[in-house]
Amino acid sequence: MIYKYIKRILDIISSLLAIIILSPLLAVTAVLVKTKLGSPVLFKQERPGKDEKIFTLMKFRTMTDERDENGELLPDEVRLTKFGKFLRSTSIDELPELFNILKGDMSVIGPRPLLVEYIPRYNEHQHRRHEVRPGLSGWAQVNGRNSISWEEKFDLDVEYVDNYSLSKDINILFMTVMSVIKRDGINSDNDVTMEEFMGSFNVEKTTK
Repeated sequence: MIYKYIKRILDIISSLLAIIILSPLLAVTAVLVKTKLGSPVLFKQERPGKDEKIFTLMKFRTMTDERDENGELLPDEVRLTKFGKFLRSTSIDELPELFNILKGDMSVIGPRPLLVEYIPRYNEHQHRRHEVRPGLSGWAQVNGRNSISWEEKFDLDVEYVDNYSLSKDINILFMTVMSVIKRDGINSDNDVTMEEFMGSFNVEKTTK
């Protein structure tokens, strides 16, 4: 497949152009996050990338650091402010990932990078989502995002791995813009964000 050799070049060009064009929005958002939510402005977390290599993902923070009397963080739905919900619903919180794309940690389009602790919970089929670089948006994101089950999401991720192409990436990018405009699938049915993935217990798991 010729496209896999030029995909990285397109990622570099598109992420660099996006950073330049969106620099005023990035700057304003950083100031607002600092003012409304405090420091640090960026939320950083280790995530698995291609071949499950760990990298540091960057996003604008959307939650406060409010804690209970025992020093434990309050539930997400309490710490997620109205401003934070706006950042998530518009996907503005994801924009710092453009720097991850520029560095080579991510691609513009690919399976979303999830938590490191999920790695031993994947079955053999689900591990295949890491055969390509994770993306700012992906096939699962434009087909339900957080409103579909983990199993459905991973099946879509692997479907992308097996069938990605320039035309498919352009289609996903267009669908992503439309989803953001309509603010579809931001939250799951049961939580302010997606519930934790505990493993697919109906199929044999691997300890890869």
